Amino acid sequence: MSEQVLEEEKGKSRVKLGKTIQVRLVSDLVKSQAYYRDCLGFSIDDWGHAERDEVCFILQQAVSGEDVKPNAVSAKRHSYPTEWEGPDYGWDTYIHMGWEEFDEYVEEVRTRGGMIGVEAFIGEHGGWEFKNAHLHDPDQYNIVLGAMRKKVYT
Repeated sequence: MSEQVLEEEKGKSRVKLGKTIQVRLVSDLVKSQAYYRDCLGFSIDDWGHAERDEVCFILQQAVSGEDVKPNAVSAKRHSYPTEWEGPDYGWDTYIHMGWEEFDEYVEEVRTRGGMIGVEAFIGEHGGWEFKNAHLHDPDQYNIVLGAMRKKVYT
């Protein structure tokens, strides 16, 4: 190995980090728990965990509704490695899922009374095509569903 590679490896930690769990302040804990369970299909426990597959939120009651602050839209950026310059809406969570499961889950959420903030759409950049849809929860947190695959040229 080169000295540069050895030096780079020397500075890296070998500690493995665990699952990411997002914490959400919500204006009405009971209402949010019901929404994540009934509309999004998450299991809910008494600690406030909302969990489905590899996605987990901890829902916590906000002291005041003013404390609930979904993300605003980010600034456009010209330094991405493709022509994409960033999202057009604020993203609070991005959930990557399989291409084939995407439409089924969006329809499942719709059927259960979930709030579709931005209907599913298809786009492409950098040789990839993607499908995104934006779900909203009762506090207007924006949960972006996304699926990507290599662009198929016909």
